[in-house]
Amino acid sequence: MRPENQSSVSQFLLLGLPIRPEQQGVFFALFLGMYLTTVLGNLLIVLLIRLDSRLHTPMYFFLSHLALTDVSFSSVTVPKMLINMHTQDQSIPYAGCVTQMFFFIFFGCIDNLLLTAMAYDRYVAICHPLHYTTIMREELCIFLLAASWLLSAASALPHTLLLAQLSFCADNTIPHFFCDLRALLKLSCSDTSLNETVIFAAGGLVLILSFIGVLVSYGHIGATILRSPSVKGICKALSTCGSHLSVVFLFYGTIMVLYFFPSSSNSSDKDIVASVMYTVVTPMLNPFIYSLRNRDMKGAMGKLLRREIFFSK
Repeated sequence: MRPENQSSVSQFLLLGLPIRPEQQGVFFALFLGMYLTTVLGNLLIVLLIRLDSRLHTPMYFFLSHLALTDVSFSSVTVPKMLINMHTQDQSIPYAGCVTQMFFFIFFGCIDNLLLTAMAYDRYVAICHPLHYTTIMREELCIFLLAASWLLSAASALPHTLLLAQLSFCADNTIPHFFCDLRALLKLSCSDTSLNETVIFAAGGLVLILSFIGVLVSYGHIGATILRSPSVKGICKALSTCGSHLSVVFLFYGTIMVLYFFPSSSNSSDKDIVASVMYTVVTPMLNPFIYSLRNRDMKGAMGKLLRREIFFSK
């Protein structure tokens, strides 16, 4: 394309959700409620783990950081979407769009890696219970957390730097409710083959290796249960791993549908629905999954409520 047909884009337009104008108010209230539930629910998990000394274990260490990551992950996209719906102003500055994309990838990768770390923790707890405290010591937990942050930054940064090198044409309309990397690449006038290679290499590496780590961990857990098939052992394993498995299926299921079975260009609405699932719905459901299916969390909640009732008298 000739240089005169290119333009320096100072902002993008986010088309948002595929809903009719008269439905904006209803969906604004719905997503505002979901976002507040996400923030308050996940922060409650962090508070319970902080206050209850019985929850000061590696499993809940990772869970507290997963809750904080979920709040951050949802906060990258949902507040901007709500502002756009309320003000009817769909614009986002170029710098803001690139920044949003970076943190979206960053916190998404951290979520992936923390789920893998939690799967490894469950593997050690069930397959090597006598050595659990020796293996899952505080230093290893901090190392796994720091590695998750560093690897996520290393994954998000190349996408951001490569995107900043691209030129964009006059069309600056993004058919999405946030600055999705794939949607931005479609708007570029430049050659995006390197960007797409990095998406496949870096993104696929983090996602696939994380998922393989989860599968291997639970494969060993399943084999251990089958070697000693007692009802008590199965119930203990399900109570220990059930919450984590539910979150894994929710998170990886929607991401794999979106990235490994993408919709055609004429059905981008399906992509938006899948994106809503893992950016809005999954972070909101995590607190319910971990509190309703986890005996320790329910006990901590009851203890906190009894304390509040006692001090309010």
